[in-house]
Amino acid sequence: MTVFLVVLQVLVALALIGVVLLQHGKGADMGASFGGGSSQTLFGARGSATFLSRMTAVLATLFFVTSLGLAYLSAHPRSLRSVTEIVKPAAPAAPVPQTKPAAPAAPVPQSPSTVPGIPGHKAP
Repeated sequence: MTVFLVVLQVLVALALIGVVLLQHGKGADMGASFGGGSSQTLFGARGSATFLSRMTAVLATLFFVTSLGLAYLSAHPRSLRSVTEIVKPAAPAAPVPQTKPAAPAAPVPQSPSTVPGIPGHKAP
């Protein structure tokens, strides 16, 4: 889910950058009012600004939604259960019968001439 949201957010961000760069600024309209502008036949006289403005709003909304989704998933990583948690585990195997413990081994006598814990060291 997180990978899908990250990929979607990157695609929306790139599209948003492209749409914003396609728009012309307020200063470009002044030249058109004095007769220096070209005709806008693709979207109509005012259609390109309206179309690009609406597209910007839609892409910005998608960007905010994906950002909020990613923030929620990073804050609550365990809130979405995985498939392994949904599937119930199999019944436990039969218990292993307990065997009688073996008799403890006889302690190994230590020679009085050595110091315990230091191999090869002789007591004074």
